[in-house]
Amino acid sequence: MTSALSKELRGRHGARSLAIRKDDEVIIVRGAHKGAEGKVVHIRRKKWIVHVDRVTRDKVNGSTVPIGIHPSNVVITSIKMDKDRKNILERNRRQSKTKLKE
Repeated sequence: MTSALSKELRGRHGARSLAIRKDDEVIIVRGAHKGAEGKVVHIRRKKWIVHVDRVTRDKVNGSTVPIGIHPSNVVITSIKMDKDRKNILERNRRQSKTKLKE
């Protein structure tokens, strides 16, 4: 499941989108919760849903539940960088350079 990168991250990493992971910081750009920002706290790959911190609703019994957001409706504003992600971005950068040469 991939999400778009912010314009700043696109320029810095040379990629348009990236697989979304827990602890990435995102902003919701479409839907009822447009403009909400937060960290990704949970991802349900089978349902194509991302749960964002502080995007919840109250149930009738008083408990709060996270609202599922489709990954296409969020933009990644901060990446939790690790060794694997660096390799992915580097590989994407190399592939885009070879496509430009052809």
